[in-house]
Amino acid sequence: MRSAWSERETAGLSPLDLLVYQSRLVGGEPSLALWGGGNTSLKTQEPDFTGIVRPVMRIKGSGADMKTIGRGGFPGVLLDLVLPLLNRDDMADDEMVAYLGHCLLEPSSPRPSIETLLHAFLPQASVVHSHADAILSITNTRRPNELLAEAFGGQVAAVAYRRPGFRLSKEVELSAQADSTVRGVALLNHGLVTWGDTPREAYETHVELVTRAEEFVRRAGEGRRPFRRAPAALPARADRRKAAASLAPALRGLLLPHGGALRFEDGVEVMRLARSPDAEALAAVGAATPDHLLTTKRSPLVVDAGDLADAAQAQARLRAAVGEYARAYGEWYERHTDGEHPMLDPLPRVVLVRGVGMWTAGADARAARAAADVYRHTIGIMAGAQALDRYESLSPQDAYDAEYWPLELYKRTLAPPARELSGRIVLVTGAARGIGRAIALRFADEGAHVAVTDVQAAGARAVAREIADRHGEERALHRRMDVADERSVKEAFQAVRLALGGLDVLVSNAGIAPVGAIESLELEDWQRSLSVNATGHFLVAREAVSILREQGVGGSLVFIATKNVPAPGQELGAYSAAKAAEAQLARVLAIENGRYGIRSNVINPDAVFGGSGLWSPAVRRGRAKAHGIPVAQVEDFYRRRTLLQATVTADDVAEAALFLAGDRSRNTTGAMLPVDGGLRDAFPR
Repeated sequence: MRSAWSERETAGLSPLDLLVYQSRLVGGEPSLALWGGGNTSLKTQEPDFTGIVRPVMRIKGSGADMKTIGRGGFPGVLLDLVLPLLNRDDMADDEMVAYLGHCLLEPSSPRPSIETLLHAFLPQASVVHSHADAILSITNTRRPNELLAEAFGGQVAAVAYRRPGFRLSKEVELSAQADSTVRGVALLNHGLVTWGDTPREAYETHVELVTRAEEFVRRAGEGRRPFRRAPAALPARADRRKAAASLAPALRGLLLPHGGALRFEDGVEVMRLARSPDAEALAAVGAATPDHLLTTKRSPLVVDAGDLADAAQAQARLRAAVGEYARAYGEWYERHTDGEHPMLDPLPRVVLVRGVGMWTAGADARAARAAADVYRHTIGIMAGAQALDRYESLSPQDAYDAEYWPLELYKRTLAPPARELSGRIVLVTGAARGIGRAIALRFADEGAHVAVTDVQAAGARAVAREIADRHGEERALHRRMDVADERSVKEAFQAVRLALGGLDVLVSNAGIAPVGAIESLELEDWQRSLSVNATGHFLVAREAVSILREQGVGGSLVFIATKNVPAPGQELGAYSAAKAAEAQLARVLAIENGRYGIRSNVINPDAVFGGSGLWSPAVRRGRAKAHGIPVAQVEDFYRRRTLLQATVTADDVAEAALFLAGDRSRNTTGAMLPVDGGLRDAFPR
């Protein structure tokens, strides 16, 4: 590891900005800190609300991510109130948190880190704490003290594992002050703490010690294989991906019955463990740190899915393995609980399938990615520990105490309430503009992960970019899909299986509107309308239903049809007939899939002009001719003919689609909902 500190970038920065800069350097290095892990602080002098200058420590707020943290992420703690605690022998966690709440320089600040006292008790101005992979490879072994002495020659003190809090803070302070040659403290099964008189000194000491640890682990691993190699050959990547796509929906239904996302990975480091005979034994040892455990649970599930060509058998093995994991978790909970806290979700967050790869599960795609990142690094830590000695981790009781730590359980209660479609996965066809775009954006606003598909690839990409800019990169993916092309449809749904694990909602919206009287209509136009407006809905619905049945937790199909289904229009015969077929398809799907909890409903919009691809100049001219009005009056004509005298927008249709997609309509299927401003001829019959 190399120092990334730049004198040019830090010249003239205030103390707080130096802390932000230092923290982002640490947070931006995955081998040091992942997804909010680690901690930094800086002791300064600042005026309180009366104007009196007092000693203050700025420390990372609880839950903040150092990769992106800003000035507001560092609450100030009044040191003259905190340091007298050094004279105490002990302090309960809840008492400590309450006490620190009274020590804030600004009462409206975020809650300071649970490790505030650890930083405060060290006298140096700047303190850096990370969960460095190389350090954990040394400490997570059977003989950590001996290996630390070999690696650092006494410059790094060791403190036995203890959950963060008052007693650990005092032990770190005592270890750091006992020997003036000590430059850092290794917290066993936890990480590394370094310090300095400036943020740069504390950071560069950290980098130096981690580099020495990396070199120590690398030398130990030269010529050695950390995991035994499986006797069977590794399947080709294409075959692994095919198997993964086949298994993903069933696994998602097992792990995330109430919604969420899966992430699949089969990189080199993952496969080294996933196919090794050592996988089960190493996985059972547990997570590398308590912070890792909170993201990935104590251990992953390791499954041999058998003959991957036999999907039914592989899915049955998954069901049995997940059930056994939940049973074993329940037994582990009962052995270690004090009865104060109810059992948490007993299902695994990491699943290693031999010969296929790794899935991670999360309430959303971001959480699934976090679990994947953490466990990938855990695999590297295991490999390093195996090179040095043998991988060890927390005891079962310590693991329980970390997962059921009241302060962490309290954090869960602070999460914002779920949105209507939080954790749901939605695929929208024809989503590059008009109604499809409005639905994709609206569903994303309500928490959905959206697969934006359209025959116009650039438009689909642009809508996915809009969603990502609003809600984060993980919340949208885009795919060119021609709904009339069976191969294109299959490839798009395959991509969703691999990217997110499955599907909860299909919004089948793509359509075209050829114009022409029946007697003069070209056969090509008739067939093209049937291909897109009828067969296209069949192709996407067939793929969606396959996924939803494999998941086994229900789902929703929403078909965007047209007012022309109950009330066809002249010179729109090809459009009206194909759309009527779409509506009948939706009803048959409701009949065939109700017993699986899969709902199918239809929306009939009319005259949605804004951004719509249906209202081409040719269609406008044709409608104007059919109604005997100037082209310029077409939009106003359609508004005035409604009972509500209303202009129907794409957003109106999106609201109806949201209702039919979500739980508010959980007992509605086979229905037809007009969104047309009120047209008597189009009333559903």
